[in-house]
Amino acid sequence: MAILSTGPIENNPVSGVRPTQQVTIRLVNRAAVDSISVYIQGYVLSTIRTLYVSEVISIAANEAVTRDYFADLDAFEFVFETSAEGVEEVGISVWGKQASGQLVDAHRVVTHETTVKNI
Repeated sequence: MAILSTGPIENNPVSGVRPTQQVTIRLVNRAAVDSISVYIQGYVLSTIRTLYVSEVISIAANEAVTRDYFADLDAFEFVFETSAEGVEEVGISVWGKQASGQLVDAHRVVTHETTVKNI
């Protein structure tokens, strides 16, 4: 099993408004034949780490999937689990967005920036 993480993302208010209110996650399966399942976990980070997103997504070969999640939080982290064999075929990007839909550059994480741990 492979585990990928965004690491902690700080989202403290600036002039009373947090930079990111929504997170868009884009998953791409680059495999030509096999489908891949990805388990997404989102955590609120405060004095304790609390699970607030838990979803398993099955992605067909050559398919791209997008999910949007609430992120108007002081700090959060997303963790992705997939099979070790499938980790090379899946592309993951995480995009922080303002309420207006504008991207927040500081809250952008793409596949090569995630931390990978094989179990």
